[in-house]
Amino acid sequence: MSETTDYTGLSPDIVLQAIDTVGFATSGRMLALNSYENRVYRVELEAAAPVVVKFYRPGRWSDAAICEEHAITEELVAADIPVVAPLRIAGNSLFSHAGYRYALYPLQGGRWPELNQAEDLVWCGRFIARIHMVGKKQQFAHRNEISIARMGQESSQYLLQQNFIPEHLLQSYESLCTDLIKQIEQCFHAAGKVKTLRIHGDCHRGNILWTDSGPHFVDLDDCCTGPAIQDLWMLLAGDRQEMSEQMCDLLEGYSEFSDFDTRELHLIEALRSLRMMYYAAWLARRWDDSAFPQAFPWFNTTRYWEDHVLELREQLARMREPVLVI
Repeated sequence: MSETTDYTGLSPDIVLQAIDTVGFATSGRMLALNSYENRVYRVELEAAAPVVVKFYRPGRWSDAAICEEHAITEELVAADIPVVAPLRIAGNSLFSHAGYRYALYPLQGGRWPELNQAEDLVWCGRFIARIHMVGKKQQFAHRNEISIARMGQESSQYLLQQNFIPEHLLQSYESLCTDLIKQIEQCFHAAGKVKTLRIHGDCHRGNILWTDSGPHFVDLDDCCTGPAIQDLWMLLAGDRQEMSEQMCDLLEGYSEFSDFDTRELHLIEALRSLRMMYYAAWLARRWDDSAFPQAFPWFNTTRYWEDHVLELREQLARMREPVLVI
């Protein structure tokens, strides 16, 4: 069956039927989990532990790209790195039902880390380095790559072409984005030709769950090709001094398993700027999905765009500051 174009037809019955189709008997009880890009549910089974099912957003990834996500997750598990890999059934990890592609995962709980102690950051640094050691072994052929063009230029052009920017901000937003791209390019130039590898790609605190035995990493849906620093900077918070101390802790653990090119510190604020630009365009591209206006009611208001422009101006200034001292 051909793939659907949206989630309109993804009813609870379809969700349960999809799981029954691969051989599990569901109890009929399910709970929607916090996810917007995909649809994710906790589903109870009759005679086994609950499973988590992820229905991939139609049209976002090719089958080959999804299979690369599954493959690197399984590589990480084989290397005894705590990530949650999809279940394989009859040799397959990607399934289709009623035009929706989906994968099943074991339910694995945990709590979001506060990362307010040095030892927690050191621990995370170790595991990120181990992820990167696996990531270096081969390359992605079908996943995205961190790039100024895709995340910065295409994002700002989309917002302008689709008339999301309020008229009174048009000129300032357009000129600001031009300046931002130039400054981002300068940051990349200052870093030089840094190595890229397969990375988690979205390694923020919400994608790390903590248990009594330590952290485990979830949601490799955005795994991509990029510099190592991309998986480190999103764990930083606070002012420059605090972020410097946190980066030192992360790299203390990271350096136990992998070398780190300190030139990549030039990329932190550039990558943050690209993420901010891409995030605004991501919300805009999903605004026709009914889940998004409900979950992000503050988006696409005059106040949002005014704040967004202000935050981007602040980023322009931050990129001109010296890099973090470690």
